[in-house]
Amino acid sequence: MTGTQPTPGQAGASAVPTGGVWPQRRGFGVDVGGSGIKGGVVDLDTGALIGERFKLPTPSPATPTLVAQTVAAVVRDFGWTGPLGVTYPGVVVDGVVQTAANVDSSWIGLNARDTIAAELDGQAVTVLNDADAAGLAEVRFGAGRDHHGVVVLLTFGTGIGSALIHDGKLLPNTELGHIDVGGKEAEHRAAASVKERRNWSMEKWSKQVTRVLIAIEDALCPDLIIVGGGISRKADRWVPLLGNRTPVVAATLQNSAGIVGAAMASAADATH
Repeated sequence: MTGTQPTPGQAGASAVPTGGVWPQRRGFGVDVGGSGIKGGVVDLDTGALIGERFKLPTPSPATPTLVAQTVAAVVRDFGWTGPLGVTYPGVVVDGVVQTAANVDSSWIGLNARDTIAAELDGQAVTVLNDADAAGLAEVRFGAGRDHHGVVVLLTFGTGIGSALIHDGKLLPNTELGHIDVGGKEAEHRAAASVKERRNWSMEKWSKQVTRVLIAIEDALCPDLIIVGGGISRKADRWVPLLGNRTPVVAATLQNSAGIVGAAMASAADATH
């Protein structure tokens, strides 16, 4: 399936290349975040966004119905009519939400895939964990590109999201942010929100991050750790302070990683 061209004047209309010709391999992804829901058309061969992304505020309360309506508004802004991928900040199994650690609890037990598709006249929708989407994108097009072995991606934000990938294959729905580290959940010890709330220096915060990384290393023995989230833009200030064993690198796709990974997951589902 393919998307139709956006109507001139829409925010998504900038995604149309000169002459109005779409590239052959394209996908569409939507990244649902705590403050914004953003989406865009993705070149599946390069991982680049085609045109600008479009973002709307995340509704409050972020109930399933309101979020689904906002996702649909983002998709329609581009005039996209084909399959699409959508991220969710929690565990998703076969489209059904299992956890809601940092979002409205009414998501739990809901078939998010069907709920979102109903707002889009039945378009095929793939829903996956947000960190899993970022991990897929980083391993294919970003900091983990062409890297073999076990790669762990961690997103540091309100909590700590995680993705675990081996030789390019994703083990979905890992929740490494919730593992016990010295009697406390990892994300309660080292999320970026903890640093901000306690007004810690990078030096003090990096010691807590190190404890979390060592716990993950002891369990999984990864070959590479990729760190994402907004604080990864300052990676040069804290990654060198880490004292764990595994090489740590900053994510390179930044705010587009979730969109790209969601589009990739949708394209993979469409071929099966």
